[in-house]
Amino acid sequence: MIRPEILAALTRWREVIASAAVIAVGLWIGSAPGPVLTMFGAIIVAFGAAAAFASYRRARFRLEIDAPGLVEIDEGQISYLSPAMGGSVELSQLSEIQVLVVAGNRRCWRLKQSDGQTLLVPLAAAGADALVDSFASLPGLDGSKLQTALATTSVEPVTLWRLTSAVTSVST
Repeated sequence: MIRPEILAALTRWREVIASAAVIAVGLWIGSAPGPVLTMFGAIIVAFGAAAAFASYRRARFRLEIDAPGLVEIDEGQISYLSPAMGGSVELSQLSEIQVLVVAGNRRCWRLKQSDGQTLLVPLAAAGADALVDSFASLPGLDGSKLQTALATTSVEPVTLWRLTSAVTSVST
């Protein structure tokens, strides 16, 4: 009954839509007479706005799941489980993050640890959108460059973050 592309857009932005509904309820409650309801409505609006901001950031990086495998992040360990390949890396041991194209058209994260171990994770794997939140803890990672790299379809590898001796740098 609903066109697939509209359903996909609604699914991608569902958290933002729910946050907007919370804001609307807060405004409705806040418009009631009396300082208690006004204050309660303002608290609900503030909560909804904070949730909308966080969900908007996540929705920008969420892609359609069309790659095999599952990404799990548990206590700083990033694991990719797949029937064909997989592995895990420690977030605290990362030395480089790249976005590159493998197998002709599949875009992947290339996560390299300081000991040389490398993990390839398809951007379109289930749970891969949670990687962006994990990368936010890395010093010097620029979110706008991350968004730009994910939006482009270039076949050239893009280095988003690299840990140098004492300085963290971002290059493209």
